[in-house]
Amino acid sequence: MSEKIIEALKFNDDGLIPAIAQQHDTGEVLMMAWMNAESIAETLQTGHVCYWSRSRKSLWRKGESSGNIQKLVEMRFDCDADTLLLMVDQSGPACHTMRRNCFYNAVRGDNVVIIAEPEER
Repeated sequence: MSEKIIEALKFNDDGLIPAIAQQHDTGEVLMMAWMNAESIAETLQTGHVCYWSRSRKSLWRKGESSGNIQKLVEMRFDCDADTLLLMVDQSGPACHTMRRNCFYNAVRGDNVVIIAEPEER
């Protein structure tokens, strides 16, 4: 079944598609990362979100080293089939800075303001 879904998606020239992770029950936008066909297939098969690391050029299983996994609740794609929305159940912080989400820099006029502090461990 995942092959049919993957065939419907539009990947960029590098074979990647942007994926936005959103907490399923609150609507909080957690992070954005990239996926390829292999990471999508694994995510759909296992129910745990797997991304593609552009820097390492390998699969990146969210939480593999930190323990802060993302369980897939639902995968959606937009009207152009070129962006994914992953409705997830996030355990712990989503951001490598130990913040709940990666979107903590707010532009206020000509200034950047940090709007959330790292969560305590």
